[in-house]
This record gives sequence, structure tokens and C-alpha cells, in this order.
Amino acid sequence: MALHKVFVYGTLKTGEPNHHVFANNVDGCYKLLCKAVTSQKYPLILGTKFNIPFLLQKPGTGYNVKGELYEVDDKVLAVLDELEDHPNFYIREQSDVISSADSSVHKAWIYFIKNFQKHLLENEMMDCYSNNGSLPKYVERYLRGGLKFNYNEVLSK
Repeated sequence: MALHKVFVYGTLKTGEPNHHVFANNVDGCYKLLCKAVTSQKYPLILGTKFNIPFLLQKPGTGYNVKGELYEVDDKVLAVLDELEDHPNFYIREQSDVISSADSSVHKAWIYFIKNFQKHLLENEMMDCYSNNGSLPKYVERYLRGGLKFNYNEVLSK
């Protein structure tokens, strides 16, 4: 079974609301390799009424984004693809990230919003996401009261 490097920057990080997706996947394997940062600047924003962290595919804009680098097997990658609704919503693409431990460069899968509405670039950009700080809190799926996520709020037509 193949192993894949995946960079996470939002709700999948350790201590964040969707980190349980890794632990709940008992059939697959995953391993936190290190903290890392994107080699290019990207806009990391909060979007929609659910305060979802989005990494917009606009290299050179925003900040070098801090996150975590994981090694996952095919099963965990498939679970992540389902959570991120790849390729319908987030698009998983490879990009370089730099290990915070030893400055080594790794090519990793990152989930981007590629075809986004341009007004999202007006949102406040950040270099690091945390649901435990002063940012508006992420609304987990089970707390959304049956409200559906509207792709049109984010994606351009």
C-alpha cells in the first residue's frame, strides 16, 4: 500500500475539531511527521457562516501557512478526500512544504479551493489557524442543525 505526505492547515491539525478523522480511521494508518510551513505564500481565510478555514489557490498572496505534515496510507487519504469533498470542492494538489524541525523540503498533498469567488481575497488572511484562539469558532457538521453547505458561497461559476 502506498504512503502519501499530506499537509494539513485547519481543522485536521492536532487539537482541532476534525483531528478525530485520523484517530477514527482504524483500518488505515497515519503518522504525524512534523510541523511544517508552506514554501509559498497562500491566502488562508475563514469563510461561510460555518467559519471554515480555506486555503485559496493563489500562490504569492497571503502568508507562508503553518500546519502539520502527515504520512498517510491509501485508506486514510480516501477518508480525507471524502471529508474535503475532493475533487468537487477542495482540490488536492501537491506543493512543497518546509519542515519546522530541520528545514527539509517535502512535496505534500494540500487541499486548496481552486476556483473561488474573488471577493474571498478581501477576507482577513492568516498564517496559522486555531479554533482555540480569538477567531470565530468553526461550526462542526453535527452542530449545523441540518443546514447544508452552499458551494456557491465559495466557488466561482
